[in-house]
Amino acid sequence: MQAFALRFRPKKLDDICGQSDIVAVFKKFIANEKIPHSIFYGFAGCGKTSFARAVAAEMSYDFYEFDGGNLKVEEFRKILKSYENALNKPLFFIDEIHRLSKTQQEALLIPMENYRAIIIGASTENPFFTLSSGIRSRSMLFEFKPLNSHDFERLLTRVSDEIKFDISDEAKEYLFKSSGGDARSFLNLLEFALSLGTNITLENLKILRANAVREGVSEDDTHYHLASAFIKSLRGSDENAVIYYLARLIDAGESADFIARRMVIFASEDIGNANPNALNLVTSTLTAVSKIGYPEARIILSQCAVYLAHSPKSNSSYLAINSALKYVKNEPPLKIPPYLVNTDPQIKNYLYPHDFGGWVEQKYLEKPLKFYESKGIGFEKTLDEWIGKIKIKK
Repeated sequence: MQAFALRFRPKKLDDICGQSDIVAVFKKFIANEKIPHSIFYGFAGCGKTSFARAVAAEMSYDFYEFDGGNLKVEEFRKILKSYENALNKPLFFIDEIHRLSKTQQEALLIPMENYRAIIIGASTENPFFTLSSGIRSRSMLFEFKPLNSHDFERLLTRVSDEIKFDISDEAKEYLFKSSGGDARSFLNLLEFALSLGTNITLENLKILRANAVREGVSEDDTHYHLASAFIKSLRGSDENAVIYYLARLIDAGESADFIARRMVIFASEDIGNANPNALNLVTSTLTAVSKIGYPEARIILSQCAVYLAHSPKSNSSYLAINSALKYVKNEPPLKIPPYLVNTDPQIKNYLYPHDFGGWVEQKYLEKPLKFYESKGIGFEKTLDEWIGKIKIKK
């Protein structure tokens, strides 16, 4: 008997559960018979491979699947060469494309440029950090979101149309919630629950899966509401509220990585230089929880969250960069003073601050601008005092 994950894999775009916006876009691509090279990125189990297969089927492309961890460039080129005089194109699907080496990525560039084949890559990593600019510039990037309860309801209906079973409302809710937006996880749990009997109970589901999987806050509203309440409680320095919402996120199956990433942003946006060590601690937390995982990761997250809640807060740097970006977008660019450009003859007029005890008065902008305004909170005050001292005119 074929596993559910394969048996109920969508055959066409209309069968895809979730990713409705991306489905709509690709339907237009297919109608125009023009498919772009694409990178699908997002959590595992949200349909990236199935989507690529469905596109290949609807365009009558030959489908070739590779694993980015062991792709052989020679094999890729051999298959490509066999299509030199063919009327149709192959579609190469590369799972875990972020694992390709620089050399392997470069081997894709010319075929992508010439459209001798359609390349679709899938990744659980952000392609802006893991793929070369050459790959990115030749591709459309699509973020796949975890499935929500509506998507799971569609998938459950598809299974129940073929297999008759009963499932209680509470069991269904647990099946949806504990699968964490992962269709593969959903189908695996459902398959083995059915192996225990056609009456699916909450008790049996909890025996098979005691804990939720990864991003278990399956309802988008709940997901963002909890994350928002957690961050706002950190900002408000209410450590008990912070721990409560942290516990809610963990209990719902939110990944430790996701929680830690939110705290990294918070440490810079809301604490900043009022306590610069906060950013060091939370980046260490992100590394630690990614290596350790639950259940122990909860302790690391809790320690870091309390530290952030108790830290002095300043959003001075956050406001400064927002102000500067607004200016850059709305005003003409300022000319860089020539003595700041290494290749300009006037570089000889540049005043090297170290030759003047660490600071010397010098014009760095064509006209005076002010974006940063210190709030003088925590260590920020110490930095203010230091810069004030070195700028005292003798």
